[in-house]
Formats: sequence, C-alpha cells, structure tokens
Amino acid sequence: MKKELLFKGKVAWITGASSGIGEALVHEFVLRGAKVIASSNDLNGLERVKVECGDLSTMVHCIPFDLGDTSGIDKIVEQQVRALGRIDFLLNIGGISQRARIDETPMWLDRKIFEINYFGTIALTKAVLPIMVQQKSGHILATSSITGRFGFPLRSAYSASKQALHGFFETLYLENKKFNIKASVIIPGRVMTSISFHALDAEGKEHGKLDSGQANGVLPQQAAETIIKGMRRNKREILVGKNELMMLYIRRWCPWLFFRIADKIKTM
Repeated sequence: MKKELLFKGKVAWITGASSGIGEALVHEFVLRGAKVIASSNDLNGLERVKVECGDLSTMVHCIPFDLGDTSGIDKIVEQQVRALGRIDFLLNIGGISQRARIDETPMWLDRKIFEINYFGTIALTKAVLPIMVQQKSGHILATSSITGRFGFPLRSAYSASKQALHGFFETLYLENKKFNIKASVIIPGRVMTSISFHALDAEGKEHGKLDSGQANGVLPQQAAETIIKGMRRNKREILVGKNELMMLYIRRWCPWLFFRIADKIKTM
C-alpha cells in the first residue's frame, strides 16, 4: 500500500519490534520513507519482520538487545549513530506484563518487571537524548497502558512500572522542549498482541495464553496508525483502543464508579 513519505530521510528506533505494535510500526515507518532500527531480544523475530518488509527490507537494521540488561546500551547507540548519522524518533514499545496477585509475587519479580518496563526504557532514552539535543530535534515515545493510569488486579508491578513512565516522560518533555524535542506517552487499552501470552505469573513463568481482552482488541496495524497520527498532532498522550478507554475518564471524574466496574472486569 502506497503511503505518503512523511519520514523520508528520517531514522526511527523501535523497541519491541519483533511482534505486535512494534512490528506494525516498523512496517508503517518504512512505508513512509524512514530508516528503522528494529530492536527486541528476539533476533529471529526481527529478521522475520525485516524480510516481510519486502523491497523495503534494506531500510530495516536489526539490532537485538534485552531491555532487562542495558549495560551496553551506550555503545549500541554510538554504533547506530555512527552508521546512520542521526536518530529522529525513539519509540519505546518493548515491555512485559504480569498475571499474579501482590501477595504471591516475590520481590525479585517486581524488580524484573521494573527493570524491563521502566529502567530499560529510560536507559535507552537517556542514551539517545544527547543525540537529539545536539540535533535540536527529535521525538521520544514511551508505551504505558490504561493500567498505567490506575491499578488493576493481577497487574501490580506492571501497573506501577507504567505509572512511573508518566512522571519521567512528562519531565523529559518539560526539560527538553527548548531543544525542539517532543515527548509522548502511548496509552494502549486492548490490542490484539501476544502481551498476555508472555506475561509473567507468580513464578516468573509465561502466562501462556491469550486473554479475551487482547483477543478482542484493535489490530496492531490500527494501533500503529493511531500512534503515527498522534505523533503528527504532537499529542503528549496517545490513546489506543476501543470502548475500554472510557475507563480513563471514569477513573478521573467518577472514581467510585471506576472501582465498582473494575471489581467486575474479567482480569484474564
């Protein structure tokens, strides 16, 4: 499908690029003319996504790394800037969810979820930020969740890690708008991805099944298109989903109703 070349000459770095929303964004960015640095901890998945870009596959550079271990991230960023010259967009899509009660979740698992969702995201952001400051341009996005705006059963560490991103990225925007750097937070509701399949249970093992919420969510391609539209409009919060997004407004304006509804929602 022919797309307007909005991002011709630009470079976009996308984490979580081997599946779901990240994969869909890779396709959308290359179709719009951008070179894409595609990252995740799944090299085979990244290579598949690259091949599926067809004639545009040369626009995709697969750079695998694990958000749970960003000790070498500065060197990785330095190598990519040396190879491609610049970074115009950083889309922090990668992350991990949870399916466990607070009283059965060991502290090491809370820390692991935070390491991936929060510390992994801000480590890459801090490594890329000086490049954008030097360029005096850039747009950095983080992926939260509707549960990054309120608590939800079986998601304690996931919800907390996503809520932490809001504080960081609002500060990022306020500190760096003078350098013409934009910052946005993506807030997905239900999207048809494998996030629930890979969510961690109380033992740190994969949940292993697709929850009904994800199964009935918007398609990743729809999510990617919504994100790009939000970027073009310079939205600081980009909402992605269907009717479930109403919970954000109910929680804000009618909290007693939110708690009544949330108590009845099927959590898996």
